[in-house]
Amino acid sequence: MKFYRIQEDEASQYTGNLNAVHKWMLPGIQPCSGCGLGGRSSAAQYPCVDLSHLPEVEQKKLSDPWPVPREEFVRLRELVRPLAPPDAELLPVTAFGPLTGTATGRFGQLFMQNPWSLCLRREALEKLQAAGVRGLQGCPLNVRFRQKSHPELLDLQLARRGRFHPDALPRDREPPCPTCGEDKGYSLPQPPILAATSLPEDLDVFRLADWSSLIIASERMVDAVRRLELDGVVFQALEVR
Repeated sequence: MKFYRIQEDEASQYTGNLNAVHKWMLPGIQPCSGCGLGGRSSAAQYPCVDLSHLPEVEQKKLSDPWPVPREEFVRLRELVRPLAPPDAELLPVTAFGPLTGTATGRFGQLFMQNPWSLCLRREALEKLQAAGVRGLQGCPLNVRFRQKSHPELLDLQLARRGRFHPDALPRDREPPCPTCGEDKGYSLPQPPILAATSLPEDLDVFRLADWSSLIIASERMVDAVRRLELDGVVFQALEVR
């Protein structure tokens, strides 16, 4: 099975734009006294997760990304954990709830406002599901369109799966901070080589667990998108070892 990175088709003539943000998110973490870092952030998004049943005072805290003490971050993270998927990445600025705001322009069948989010028209979702593509969980957007005629867009909630192959990772990474346990991480490997044994056999689209801003499609999904002539994105083949 081949795997591909999904990216915006910058050559398309579509003008779609979302001026919208997710309703809730985990805050940042104040810098550690030992290493000066605030902890790794996440591009993971869970638009189907509803936090509206939490007390209003907690929802307010979960609508402000401003860094908080680590102890407060942990408390808020554990408050959210039972409501999130079992494999959720609950790092700073992980987003929850529907995209809320306004929308303008013309949208393709698939749409990426940024590299770490994937939306699609309802009819595109239904066609892909009918074609047997697995892992498509669409969540309605809470956006106002400025034009009368507009598509019904859905925001995909993607599971986290897959790892980089060890050959793609730096061998001289610094050890974690003894005070907070965080490490400095690494830049996106070039090229991003995937570990074959870590890739899912039951999903055709997912967010890479090692790098949450990478959205990956299987060969099955790519074939379906091309066969159905769905537009708005392009696919970059990735090496798998």
